[in-house]
Amino acid sequence: MLLLGEIVALNKARSSLLNTARQNLTESAVLKGEKIVNAIAALKTSVLVTSQTSILRSGSEAEVQDFINQVVKELPTYIECVQLSNLQNGDIIASSCGNKVIREPKLPFLADNLEIKAILPPKAGTTGQRDTENQLQIVLSAPVYSQSGQFKYVFSMQSSLFKHTKNHPGSLAGSTLVIADDGTILAHPIPERINSNIQEYPDAKRLQSIIKNAITGQSNSVNLSFQEGKELVAGYSVISNPIAQQPQQWIILAVTSVDNALFGLEEIKLILIVLTVGLIGATLLASLYLAPYLAAPVEELRDYVLNIHSHHAAQTVPQNFKIREFNQLAQAIDQMFERLKAWAEELEIAWKEAKTANQIKSQFLATTSHELRNPLNIIINCVRLVREDMCDNREEELEFLKRADETAIHLLGIINDLLDISKIEAGKLSVVSIPMDLRQTLLEVINIQSVTVQQKGLQLKITLGDEPIPVKADAAKLRQVLINIIGNATKFTDEGSIAIAATINNYNHNSQVIVSVTDTGLGIEPAQQHKLFRPFVRIDGGSTRKFDGTGLGLAISRNLIELMGGSISLESAGLNQGTTVKIILPIIDSENGENGKVTSEEEKITELNSHEATSTEDNYQLPLVEKILKVEH
Repeated sequence: MLLLGEIVALNKARSSLLNTARQNLTESAVLKGEKIVNAIAALKTSVLVTSQTSILRSGSEAEVQDFINQVVKELPTYIECVQLSNLQNGDIIASSCGNKVIREPKLPFLADNLEIKAILPPKAGTTGQRDTENQLQIVLSAPVYSQSGQFKYVFSMQSSLFKHTKNHPGSLAGSTLVIADDGTILAHPIPERINSNIQEYPDAKRLQSIIKNAITGQSNSVNLSFQEGKELVAGYSVISNPIAQQPQQWIILAVTSVDNALFGLEEIKLILIVLTVGLIGATLLASLYLAPYLAAPVEELRDYVLNIHSHHAAQTVPQNFKIREFNQLAQAIDQMFERLKAWAEELEIAWKEAKTANQIKSQFLATTSHELRNPLNIIINCVRLVREDMCDNREEELEFLKRADETAIHLLGIINDLLDISKIEAGKLSVVSIPMDLRQTLLEVINIQSVTVQQKGLQLKITLGDEPIPVKADAAKLRQVLINIIGNATKFTDEGSIAIAATINNYNHNSQVIVSVTDTGLGIEPAQQHKLFRPFVRIDGGSTRKFDGTGLGLAISRNLIELMGGSISLESAGLNQGTTVKIILPIIDSENGENGKVTSEEEKITELNSHEATSTEDNYQLPLVEKILKVEH
């Protein structure tokens, strides 16, 4: 990137220098043209003024010579010769250049006041004097009259119009190149090319384009190859020919080489190279110095990460580095490992729970298969006994059919529990809550369960009050829950009592009813109580146990009560210390609610549920069971 930046910077600098050179050369060409016009105008004025001095008109030859010598000293250096000659015979009266004749005496004087003549050096290959300083010469002549007004002498002045100056590196004035509108070169840094035509050179087309553009009044710049193998930059402008009588134009060019235009670029390049080398060196030194400084924290963190599995709990991630970012990285690594550890613990717990759930489901399958097999065997045997006419009398047949019917209803209850729990796990179990009287429902369920309670010789204690208890619930589902809870209390209590109570209290300005079912039966250890509301869980386990059942009743009851906006809980002090189950439901305003009566269809459903729930699960008559078992053998 650094080298690319330097290349871009160099190209930008080169382009900028070339643009500056083109602009300066264009301005220089304009100034050069103005200088030429001004110089010729000054020469004209000098010749006219000098020709009218009294010394030239009436002085002696010695006085005239002294005067000419004095004039030469005061004139610019590009004045090469000042001469006074006789008009008639051309004899030189006084001269600053010896006997050199600068105006042919036989030529007629072409102007009344001033004559201007351009003298070009001879072309290459022709006779004539040429030297390295050959330039365009201008001879200006003016008549000198005697005191009597007679045209007697000619005052002439020869001047080299252009003086070649050497281009210095960095100078953007440029060398002067003058081309006439016919393509003739009038001034050139190389004297040998003066009085030649642009058609003789490689860049003739480009030079012709310059002449065309300049004649139209444009001032601009262009690249040239006037010299083979050397690229030039030129700015150009145009002036009217100051010495011609007829309208002609001169194209003035200020020319310099591209090397001069780009003077200073090498210094910039050298500076950039030095800076690059310096930066590379500084970068290497900084890298050598910073490498250990930066590598040490990285190595510490690397070793910590690689050996994290063998770290003791007390060992922490390395910290207190001098660089803030490494401390932040260490903190992030520490937080990441803490999260990974927490996730690992959660995964381990989930794995254990899944393993436990699989074991529970395996036990449940074994239990359920036993629960399904025994009723099915009883139903099959009862039906066979009746079908094969093995009963002693009609009453015994009816007893077998009644037992098969009761067992089938018991089997249907098990299957209903399985369907309910599958709906719960799928999130598809729903309730239809309506205003109802909880007290009335409790009395109905107690009436159903009282037969079983009396058969076991248990004492039943009921505390419900005399007032209706208005709640909003699904009547059929609530009966199912109450039958299940009271049925469990009866099933797991061999002696003592069962107390059923309903109390109303206010909690957070909301009235609620608490239905409690307390027995003096088996009881549950506190450590096992949280498992009872899970599906498929039984505390005793095994397929051979004292109490039958699928272990789904409490799980179904909890979900149904929660769907009705209530809650259910279980409390027990321990084994053989009894159990209390509490159901909490919100109370509604009986005046704004409905009367709690159910439709005839709901009564049918309730009766069916009651019939299903009140059928005993293993209260078979011993003689009948013995007779059924004999059929199996």
